[in-house]
Amino acid sequence: MKNILAILFSSFGLSAWAGPFLVTAEEMLASHNAPPQFTSKSVAVQDAPSIELTAPKLSTPVSSPTSIELRFQPKAPSTVKPESFRVLYGAFGLDITKRLLSVAKVSEMGVFVQEASLPKGRHKLTMVVEDSAGRKGNRTVEFDVN
Repeated sequence: MKNILAILFSSFGLSAWAGPFLVTAEEMLASHNAPPQFTSKSVAVQDAPSIELTAPKLSTPVSSPTSIELRFQPKAPSTVKPESFRVLYGAFGLDITKRLLSVAKVSEMGVFVQEASLPKGRHKLTMVVEDSAGRKGNRTVEFDVN
């Protein structure tokens, strides 16, 4: 399986793969330079599916390359609708889902990337998935790569 995040950040010259970019250098810089966005406080949807990041552990900076694993956890009797999975990048919430799906397969269980090469710096991804009852769960992760 091709490396999702290597493609995501290949515009920084950190990957030899010449496939489509998930975000361009301009998109990343615009996200980093954006003023803080207003975010409203909301209550999580009861019984919405959760998205668990099982790898890498984000308690310390992430080394590159690294494995990435997401697990979807629906509330029974609902199931996760893999086709509803979305990934938003950075401060502007740039939808990079189509770019990501060109190199990864999403299942009812989650997403797995065996080895991802990541550039040094700070990154933010928001992931969203819906269940068969129409409830949307989301997870935002911010992480540093050393």
